Amino acid sequence: MHEAHGFNLISYLPLFNQLPNHVAMSILVALLLILTTFFARNQLIRVMRSPDGGLIPEPKLTYRNFFEIIAEGLFKLTESVIGHHEAPVYFPVIGSLFVFIFTCNIVGLIPGILPPTDNLNTTLALGLFVFIYYNYVGFRAHGMGYLKQFLGPVLWLAPLMIIIEVASHLFRPLSLAFRLRGNIMGDHVVLTVFSGLVPYLLPVVFYGLGVFVAFIQAFVFCLMTMVYISLSTSHDH
Repeated sequence: MHEAHGFNLISYLPLFNQLPNHVAMSILVALLLILTTFFARNQLIRVMRSPDGGLIPEPKLTYRNFFEIIAEGLFKLTESVIGHHEAPVYFPVIGSLFVFIFTCNIVGLIPGILPPTDNLNTTLALGLFVFIYYNYVGFRAHGMGYLKQFLGPVLWLAPLMIIIEVASHLFRPLSLAFRLRGNIMGDHVVLTVFSGLVPYLLPVVFYGLGVFVAFIQAFVFCLMTMVYISLSTSHDH
């Protein structure tokens, strides 16, 4: 939305200014997360070498505590949706999706930066990844028996159910993509409009709303991913 004012920080970065905004920002977010991972790894090594072995939480909110709270909450949700035994298998993918999408959303609050998730190409790519992944784990769990879910409960209804089920599955990545893109785009339209009308104090409220929207949209995307994985791996087909 910052392009509405003709100002985009990406245009000032060598190499990246030759790429489409959503591609450049996705690469920058990925690089940021890689650097953050090295920082977190070094901090974890330091904590593990402490006398308590890192078992006792630090008394104040730190980088480590913040992400432990988010990871623990997300893991418990994964357990409740997918199951206690399957959650550790799929949590790395779900957690990675959450961190990437949330970071992509939140960088859009920086003036002069458009979030990658403001572009439909990015959100469609994320939706397509989820579509491929949950079908892959479905085939891995059931083999060719996974296709039985497309036939419905009664054989004579199979021709109709195949059409309905295929349409339903094809709609899922589109639903994920349009929901994420629409909400992020809408949030930044509101932020841009009110920042232009009242540049002092009032935008702070909408920045707070922007953080909330960034978190909720990443959460909803991952929640739907959990549901799709649960449905594809369920043994109740």
